[in-house]
Amino acid sequence: MKLIKTILLGAAIAGACGQVVAADQFVALPSYRVGPYAAGGSGIYGGMIDYFNLVNANGGINGVKMTWEECETEYNASRGVECYERLKTKNGGATLIDPLSTGIAYGIVDRVAVDKIPMTMLGYGRSDAANGKVFPYVFPLITSYWNQAAAMIKYLGDKNGGYAKLKGKKIAYLYHDSAFGKEAMPVLDAQAKQYGFELIKIAVAPPGSEQQSQWLQIRQAKPDHVILWGWGVMNSVAIKTAQRNGFPRDKILGVWWAGSEEDTIPSGEAAKGYTSMTFNTPGNYPLLDEIRKKVYAAGKGNLAEQSRIGSVYHMRGVTLGVLWVEAIRTAQEKYGKGKTMTGEQVRWGLENLNVDAARQKALGAFGMFPTVKTSCDDHEGSGAVKVQQWDGKKWVAITPNWVVGDKALTRKLLEESSLAYAKEKNITPACMQ
Repeated sequence: MKLIKTILLGAAIAGACGQVVAADQFVALPSYRVGPYAAGGSGIYGGMIDYFNLVNANGGINGVKMTWEECETEYNASRGVECYERLKTKNGGATLIDPLSTGIAYGIVDRVAVDKIPMTMLGYGRSDAANGKVFPYVFPLITSYWNQAAAMIKYLGDKNGGYAKLKGKKIAYLYHDSAFGKEAMPVLDAQAKQYGFELIKIAVAPPGSEQQSQWLQIRQAKPDHVILWGWGVMNSVAIKTAQRNGFPRDKILGVWWAGSEEDTIPSGEAAKGYTSMTFNTPGNYPLLDEIRKKVYAAGKGNLAEQSRIGSVYHMRGVTLGVLWVEAIRTAQEKYGKGKTMTGEQVRWGLENLNVDAARQKALGAFGMFPTVKTSCDDHEGSGAVKVQQWDGKKWVAITPNWVVGDKALTRKLLEESSLAYAKEKNITPACMQ
């Protein structure tokens, strides 16, 4: 019933706030609010819309109001492509899109450059798309799966006394058997070879509601660490099944899609002490209080359960909303304040983004996410992450500083992969003006 209320509220707000008038900035939201991954979709798109409503309440971007339309994908790749095709020409043409799905992103990655609609992939998707010379319209903002995997190995190395201490260790990689789950393998394989640890790959068929055989493999292998690369129900099932099999939760390190309240609260006591990666620092921020006061108090909040404000997924959506709006604001600085930006102009804004500490402070979001500075060579803009731990009631950051893994390795891999893609697609790598 709560999910239905969230869907209806989202639809009502999209209808009320998505009406396009002159000088509006239209963006496409191929969202998912139903199905096994609904918690992630409703939280993240809800956070984005909350931020758009706040920006509009404050007068827009130099007077330009944000408008949007949602299309339900149910996290299904083919439906996601259909939603993209449906939304891209609406209201004069979409100027930004983020499908929040590696499968959907792969399905439209060739289309966005042709259609001149920039696509962001906040912490997911094709890691090699950080090379803007090959992927001019694709932005894996903040950090990619490859840099996350590298940071995971750095963190585990630090826990053991340094990279050298990983030699002879066993690390099980329990992964969602999808494009998302396989994305990290090039980095993990390279680092296993480099540091001499054994990487044990164990696939889980989506959605992941049954994992007894996988955890039997883990129990038999007796790994020193388990990397949980999960999504949706797979995560709480993994945490509870690990407990039943006697595997210590503090030896499990989750991907950031396995690090939300929706993963830990259903796991109960089994989740206490569990750790995951994140690119947001848990806690409250002035920006979130402003959303409560100006958006929810005015009856324009997107989430039915206000307790989710500031949760991991909601904060992630607010972060994405901030980066989109800052990209549009940056584009206006070049192409005209108070004007609606085209997809090509927004692309330039994304490629010249600079959300530094001073700008974060001005937005009331200092430290909420790492500083982001993009360029043609770097469509990611950061690569920094943190590790958080569930204390039984809330997430707490346990790395006070942002963690960065072996970026030399990930850069080498993304150069090789992106240039191979360019050769396959007959693309001449170059920066756009």
